[in-house]
Amino acid sequence: MWNRLLNVFKGMFAMFVRDVEKKNPEALLELEQENLRKQISSYNSGLATHAGLAERLMSQVRKLETEEKELRAKTTAHLRAGNKQAAGQYALRLQTITRELAENRTQLEQAEATYQNLVKARDVAVNAARAKIESLKGAINDMRMKSAMAEMNEMAAGMIGNIGGSGDTLNRLHEMVEEERTKAAGRARVARDAIDMTEVNLKEAEMTALADQALADFAAAEGLSVESEDAAAAPAAPARNMGKSASESESSAS
Repeated sequence: MWNRLLNVFKGMFAMFVRDVEKKNPEALLELEQENLRKQISSYNSGLATHAGLAERLMSQVRKLETEEKELRAKTTAHLRAGNKQAAGQYALRLQTITRELAENRTQLEQAEATYQNLVKARDVAVNAARAKIESLKGAINDMRMKSAMAEMNEMAAGMIGNIGGSGDTLNRLHEMVEEERTKAAGRARVARDAIDMTEVNLKEAEMTALADQALADFAAAEGLSVESEDAAAAPAAPARNMGKSASESESSAS
């Protein structure tokens, strides 16, 4: 029973962690980058140890090569001098050194090949991990952009739905405005028709008569003559008629 309950809690915790990871992929990617850096550092430490072994083998090979050269020279010298016993001892040691030198050279070649393979494997793994990280960065950025676009589209769709849903309200508002505007126009027309223009026209005629009288008094006082517009216009018509008659008489005479 306790194991089942523990599994339930583990499952809930795993779901919570998975949900957090989905919401924060950048943090998870940064953690993986840090893990990659730690792995590279640990790998380089092991690679440095292997390189140190190869360097020791190289030093040992150089030392054995020097010792082999010396023993070969000593063996040759004693053999030419006729010291067979000494030459034999040096020859025995030379065989041992030669055998050790061959073994060390083989180990050095293997160590060098292993080191090169390890370096190549590290570079390939690091390059692959970096390429995957860069790809994940691009995918995360694309996901964020698409999520933002989706949210904007959803907001736009919601706004369109809300605007479309408020069509009845806008129609009622339009009807109320039109009704009030029509009422206002009718009231203005009624008020305009209710104005009594008789008094206004009478007042205007009175003001005109007073102005004419004042002008006549001023002209009389100054010794000037004032002709009305009708009197000025009347003589012009006969003049035009007389001109017409004269032209007609001339045309008939001809």
